Amino acid sequence: MRSCGVVVEYNPFHNGHYYHLEQSREHSGADVMIAIMSGHFLQRGEPAIMDKWHRAETALKNGADLVLELPFLYAVQHSDYFSQGAVQTLAEAGVDAICFGSESGDIGAFMDAYSHMNVHQDEFNASLRSHLNEGHSFPESSRLAYESIQFPSGAVDLSQPNNILGYSYVKQIMSYAPSVTPLTIHRKNSHYHDEDITGPIASATSIRRQMLKAGTLTKETEQTLPSSVPSLLDDYKQMYGCWHEWEAYFHLLQYKILTMDEDTLRCVHGVDEGLEYRLKRAMKKAVTFEDFMNRVKTKRYTWTRLQRTMTHVLVGTDKEDARRGLRETPPPYARILGMNETGRKYLKWAKKETRIPFITQPQAMQHPLLDLEARAAAAYYSLFPAAVRVSRLNREYEAPVILPSHP
Repeated sequence: MRSCGVVVEYNPFHNGHYYHLEQSREHSGADVMIAIMSGHFLQRGEPAIMDKWHRAETALKNGADLVLELPFLYAVQHSDYFSQGAVQTLAEAGVDAICFGSESGDIGAFMDAYSHMNVHQDEFNASLRSHLNEGHSFPESSRLAYESIQFPSGAVDLSQPNNILGYSYVKQIMSYAPSVTPLTIHRKNSHYHDEDITGPIASATSIRRQMLKAGTLTKETEQTLPSSVPSLLDDYKQMYGCWHEWEAYFHLLQYKILTMDEDTLRCVHGVDEGLEYRLKRAMKKAVTFEDFMNRVKTKRYTWTRLQRTMTHVLVGTDKEDARRGLRETPPPYARILGMNETGRKYLKWAKKETRIPFITQPQAMQHPLLDLEARAAAAYYSLFPAAVRVSRLNREYEAPVILPSHP
């Protein structure tokens, strides 16, 4: 069975994601599509609007055959660590290709950029350090460093968010699993950060923003979603009383920051360079999450970087544990969130070939990354009443989502 991997968040699953899966299958000639998906918290440091089980179900109903979980420690990281966890897990799962969406849509441009970077890596690193020392954020320092080494004409534009992630995937593939074929498709119509809905293909950012503002699915948002998705989103909100967003967690974050002393807060992953003092000062005055973020944000500390740090504060990610975990190569396991019959057939083969175990339930093995996953789930479900919270936490130890294969 020829397999193709995709790295996803599905927050929520929309028509652009359906197009990505469809085109990835076509471009790769895959018999099985394997999605590695962030769990309850996402790369930009946000809680997913629905939990990972419901998002895995939307994936299986719309083109994925097997859904693996990207461990929390990799999922809530900048692009290099995010891509490391995703690509290495997919490679260990035996994929033949990995296909990603990009503003470029030209895999040759990514390969040209990779070759050029190999020649100019030392120059790039020196420029990156210089711009960081000047107080620029990491994304801005990276952009300036890329400019300094003068990519050849036609190379990929690394100021674009999906191109940046795509380049990170290519770097990981070429250095860790060169037998895997990198592929890319052009993102249709919308950009990653677009906030307006102008047609049936829209960014997840714009869809979430409108859903959360309206408190319901409008006709405008429904047109951007495959037919099976609106009912899942509606049912989730009806059953659990909310779609998840940062404002709902603000009181918990406020409690944690105000009751931790500076030494304890300093031990949290992402709290560096005296940030603990700034967090405590801002939290004493903030009345909403947005208010708090605006008080803390600086040129150096971007909104996204701070959201990731706040996620680690909420979950309690220890700095030293995180460093040890991120050094582990490859990730120690591949956790299955869902599959259909096609995915099940693939697993029978893959289990014989892979160096890491596939697990369906965390009690199958002991590992610090799984302990961290349990804490992330506890933080994510902390909004719910006690009985519901216990029920959802118990779901973490049950079987994956299993659906029939596509016709």
